[in-house]
Amino acid sequence: MAEEPRNPAQLQPHDPVWIVEARAILDRIRAALDGLPGADAARFDHIGSTAVPGLDAKPVIDLQVAILPLPAEDELSARLRPAGFRREWGSRPDSPGVSRDIPRGVDDVPDEVWEKRLYVAPGADVILHVRRSDSPWARETVRFRDALCSDSVLRARYQDLKRRLSAANAGKADYDDYTRAKTAFFSDMRG
Repeated sequence: MAEEPRNPAQLQPHDPVWIVEARAILDRIRAALDGLPGADAARFDHIGSTAVPGLDAKPVIDLQVAILPLPAEDELSARLRPAGFRREWGSRPDSPGVSRDIPRGVDDVPDEVWEKRLYVAPGADVILHVRRSDSPWARETVRFRDALCSDSVLRARYQDLKRRLSAANAGKADYDDYTRAKTAFFSDMRG
């Protein structure tokens, strides 16, 4: 019997534990950033498919901090390291959403608004997106999560797409292509 190819975009049924874990990790991040300029007004969110009950997901918890100003790389890394996070640079030079979000939508914003920082918690399957509060992505990721939670038809359409993309990405070295294809759905939904 042939072995199934490795699938970095492998999905599994929603696990309610993800939401509980996300809250605890966000509390740790909030404490780590306490006193940082802009932290008192920052928004801390569980985003992505693991935040949506009933939606299949890669078992990776996506979290977001929306803050202004975007903290300096060195200071942010120094604060997040004791909380278990390290800076991530992506699996390829063109990995999407690592140091910058892919500009999208109709918002007319300065180029620097797309800048971001990406962190991972090695061994914990957690990705932390640190974006500027004025980033359209910061707003849209939360809006998209909320739409998926409240609209069963949209959630079913998105789940169908994710399943097809997961199957199409079996055997690939990373899930960058999967991410790019999901982003197109996200952008189309916005209109």
